[in-house]
Amino acid sequence: MRIETTRFGGVDIDPEDILLFPQGMMGFEELRHWVLLTDDYNNALGWLQSITRAEVAMPVVSPRRFAQNYRVQIKNGQLAPLELADDHQAFVLAVVNREEGQITANLRAPVIINLDRRLGRQVVTTDEQPLRFVLGRSAPALRKSA
Repeated sequence: MRIETTRFGGVDIDPEDILLFPQGMMGFEELRHWVLLTDDYNNALGWLQSITRAEVAMPVVSPRRFAQNYRVQIKNGQLAPLELADDHQAFVLAVVNREEGQITANLRAPVIINLDRRLGRQVVTTDEQPLRFVLGRSAPALRKSA
């Protein structure tokens, strides 16, 4: 199956790689079908690409790659829609943002995926995780000059 994206152009995907987010993602509740793409230039980075809206793609990372002690603490039942047989089946991602010259990961609203069932959900943690965990500094914008 081929999908068109504004960031990556046309991308061939296996229909079995499509992830269903029954409640959508925060701010994109109407978007329920996503695919996880790799980044050709940075192996620490992935992209959650919407299947239905070519212009919507979110950069994501494994939070434990940067915060080894990171644990997701949520209310009972929040993971029930993912049909996890075991909590260790959960694949955890954090959405990456660029703000005020910094690249950050949102640890308070992780994306949890059951890769076996192809189900995903974004949740809000119940503990005091930092909203923005600094991953690094972004490159300064280049000026256009003649």
